[in-house]
Amino acid sequence: MNVESVMLELEGLGKERLKKMYLSNGAYEPLFGVATGAMKPMAKTIKINQPLAEQLYATGNYDAMYFAGIIADPQAMTAADFDRWMDAAYFYMLSDYVVAVTLAETNIAQEVADQWIASGEELRMSAGWSCYCWLLGSRPDREFPEGKISDMLELVQKTIHDSPDRTKSAMNTFIYTVAISYLPLHDKAVKIAEAIGPVEINRDKGKSKFLHASENIRKEVERGKLGFKRKYVRC
Repeated sequence: MNVESVMLELEGLGKERLKKMYLSNGAYEPLFGVATGAMKPMAKTIKINQPLAEQLYATGNYDAMYFAGIIADPQAMTAADFDRWMDAAYFYMLSDYVVAVTLAETNIAQEVADQWIASGEELRMSAGWSCYCWLLGSRPDREFPEGKISDMLELVQKTIHDSPDRTKSAMNTFIYTVAISYLPLHDKAVKIAEAIGPVEINRDKGKSKFLHASENIRKEVERGKLGFKRKYVRC
């Protein structure tokens, strides 16, 4: 399949209801409103195809950009490639669920994520923290120096309430992920979650939303999820 045939198929899979939902979450035209699950049959046919992924990502169409992440070859991408993808990731569903997810399947994931966390840019920071969530939630604990993750927890504690909203959300998920999926620092993550308390996320319309890492950690522990690791990061 080439880029034109993929775009035609994506257009045919689009649903107006999903399009409206994506738009309300920050997406903008062009997009079709394709459910991620509906992309799977086409992904199975194409498998991994980095040149096609690059063409699709360059269209600026949200659905095509998302599908590009599914068929991309992470090992073929350099740090510069990921920076380029981040430059085009204009809202969190691209930064955190396409770029960060794809980055999490590489050997340079921590190096690139560290740079993004230090960037001071909302979506880059969000993608960096999110990448660590995907990493910690799928890879063995031994791959992560305990001292480094401990320092990151302390950084979250010091800065989360003053960070941009999308970064706040990713930081909050990071605390939760460390507590559930990185056993060496479970206790520390729980204490920090309790110390931070509710994290306020402002909404353009309506009341603020409050995130409660401590409550979510407790619920997952009660469900027997302590030590949970994903088998796969991407779809």
